[in-house]
Amino acid sequence: MKIGELAARTGASVRSLRYYEEQGLLTPVRSGNGYREYSPFAEEQVRTIQLYLNLGLTTEQIAGFLNCVLKNKEAFCSEVLPVYRQKLEEIETQIRLLQNIKSNLEDRIRSILEERQQAETEEKT
Repeated sequence: MKIGELAARTGASVRSLRYYEEQGLLTPVRSGNGYREYSPFAEEQVRTIQLYLNLGLTTEQIAGFLNCVLKNKEAFCSEVLPVYRQKLEEIETQIRLLQNIKSNLEDRIRSILEERQQAETEEKT
């Protein structure tokens, strides 16, 4: 199938498919006229790439185990678990940072509201 058809079947843009190719995640065959030709298997491959991108993984991380997961179950690909653990650690760090920011914002809001209330009380007296 041609790139436009693969894009339509997967919901990926043509630009994304070209990017996946640049990153070594997708390998089309070039026809005599230079057009990209994809096997029927490419649809599953693109959906798998999209799944991992939606988990927040980079194309570099995906490239490290994509061939394995396309051939085997994820559980049997030793490269996957360390990547998942690293990503989870990154997310937990981001959550802690966001919780600190949230707490600081709540403190600032509380302080502003208290200061306003105090000013209003003083104006009434």
